[in-house]
Amino acid sequence: QVQLVESGGGLVQAGGSLRLSCAASGRTFSGSFSGSAMGWFRQAPGKEREFVAAIRWIGGMTYYTDSVKGRFTISRDNPKNTVYLQMNGLKPEDTAVYYCAARAGAHSGAQGFYTQEYAYGSWGQGTHVDVSA
Repeated sequence: QVQLVESGGGLVQAGGSLRLSCAASGRTFSGSFSGSAMGWFRQAPGKEREFVAAIRWIGGMTYYTDSVKGRFTISRDNPKNTVYLQMNGLKPEDTAVYYCAARAGAHSGAQGFYTQEYAYGSWGQGTHVDVSA
């Protein structure tokens, strides 16, 4: 079982920045599979959980939802099994609980695969991000 621990959430004013971190531990997250990836999802109050960003472990291809493109950047530190989400230009609508997710497996070329919750087998407990107007 892979454990994911998020950190870096908090309260910030609109226009500010936060960096979220997610470290994988326990049974080592295996980045050796062609489709291994880590991602971030978020759930705002009263809404369903939605995809934010993801990064493939091999090659580093990134995926973003349209609403965060140009403001958020996902990156990884392979030796540390850690993924980061740098969030700049935060808006009140970014307020949510942010969840880290990880998958280890073969690559899928299906459209939008890495943006789907079902692609990920391990999840963190979530970290709160609160953006005030």
